[in-house]
Amino acid sequence: MSLTAKDVAEILKLLEESAFNELVLETGELKVELRRGEAAARPVRTRESAAPPVAAAAKPVAGSQIAAPPPGLADVPSPLLGVFYRAPKPGEPPFVEVGQKIEEDTIIGIIEVMKLMNSVRAGVRGELVEIFAQNATLVEYGQPLVRVRAAG
Repeated sequence: MSLTAKDVAEILKLLEESAFNELVLETGELKVELRRGEAAARPVRTRESAAPPVAAAAKPVAGSQIAAPPPGLADVPSPLLGVFYRAPKPGEPPFVEVGQKIEEDTIIGIIEVMKLMNSVRAGVRGELVEIFAQNATLVEYGQPLVRVRAAG
């Protein structure tokens, strides 16, 4: 697998818009390491080629800190870093709404990562009480997307 300049730019944009300080991507013969903030900036390196150094300087996303859920409630975290969409396509209704009863396999949204769409399932049964992630916004790995009143 090789990365184009456009792929690297997309990865850098995602890192810049996140609160993370480090990204390590390894697939087969390709390894990319990016660091920023207090960690020393290191260049992008691949085993396939001697790519020129690329470093990211970015700031954390405002409002990415959400308090832990109170007893009886559970947050559904983002399984990936990417762009979150509440609906399957523009103009279509969202997958879920506040007040809706959901099951473990209910799709609550999709996350786009480098042009790949990944369904996000609730993983918990209950009533949806709050939606944190806005449509078409960058979400970070582990960031709460929605809050559910878990069914006993």
